[in-house]
Amino acid sequence: MINPQWLKSFATLAELRNFTRTAERLDLTQAAVSQHIRQLETIYGPLLIRRTRQIELTPAGIALLEYCEEVDRADKRLKLRLTEADIHCGELSLISPGSIGLSLYPLLLALQQENPRLAIRHRFAPDSEVLNAVLENRYELGLLTLKPDDPRLTASVFAEEALELVAPAGAQVRSWEDLASIGFIDHPDGQAMATRLLSRCFPGSPGVRAIPSHGFINQISLILEPVARGLGFTVLPQYARQ
Repeated sequence: MINPQWLKSFATLAELRNFTRTAERLDLTQAAVSQHIRQLETIYGPLLIRRTRQIELTPAGIALLEYCEEVDRADKRLKLRLTEADIHCGELSLISPGSIGLSLYPLLLALQQENPRLAIRHRFAPDSEVLNAVLENRYELGLLTLKPDDPRLTASVFAEEALELVAPAGAQVRSWEDLASIGFIDHPDGQAMATRLLSRCFPGSPGVRAIPSHGFINQISLILEPVARGLGFTVLPQYARQ
């Protein structure tokens, strides 16, 4: 079995990318940290690319870091089982697109009210950020609008939500040309959502990128404001529109 202290030194170095700061955090000498890394490299080969002011991980280093993270999660699960810790105590971290988040957040707050020792950490983000945040273990759970194909993740269906085309009041949308004349109001997941919906409503169309962009906004509560002012149409999930 690998020495846990070696793994701890390596994982901390991978986070801080600096031997001196790693030694300070772990209350070790820099020589001790270096020795731990050498021991690991004797077993697994080169783990680091040492540059003048930067440290990078080799492919073997990335694989070992993923192993360290797996060990850390397993250790936490074991401690939870052995101590019979209260499952309603601690932090729950969730990252999701804004629309489903608007629906979920009041339910999470109600859960926290029932369990005051529970802390809810919920971030709204587009699909790409959700995926990276879960892969990097910055959040425990993530919701995506498409099933991820990364083998490091497990995914299951959580909910269904309709996509809606939202246009200014009085606008006539009968053809692709009507949409092009109105213009598109984009948001972080706007291109992907519009492509999914419009490809079904207008098969054979040139795609949303061919429609003039009349604006972009990343605040979900404000996306419909330019639409209401007649500046363009957008595509949103149902919860967001509601």
